[in-house]
Amino acid sequence: MMIEQVADPLPQTSCAKVVLEIDVNDHPGVMSHICNLFARRAFNVEGILCMPVSDGKRSRIWLLVFDDQRLEQMVRQVEKLEDVLAVRRHGAEHEVFERLESFFH
Repeated sequence: MMIEQVADPLPQTSCAKVVLEIDVNDHPGVMSHICNLFARRAFNVEGILCMPVSDGKRSRIWLLVFDDQRLEQMVRQVEKLEDVLAVRRHGAEHEVFERLESFFH
């Protein structure tokens, strides 16, 4: 059986990464809705973290993604979602993934 290698249809144009911090209303399916939005656009997500906020009505989602020309469009689309309360953009040095990584070493 021969396996054909297929090129990435939308290659990343930058190696730089950023962290998107997204505040959302907390209910089932919100995280998968946001992640599916990225997946449908062939946008590679390197890391995902989702945690409820102390009030129990909201959650915070962190996405580690490549920074390319499509990112601003993705952020605008995420901001339009009904359950999204806020989107903040941080550099890849944002500590959330670094702290999490220490648990796995």
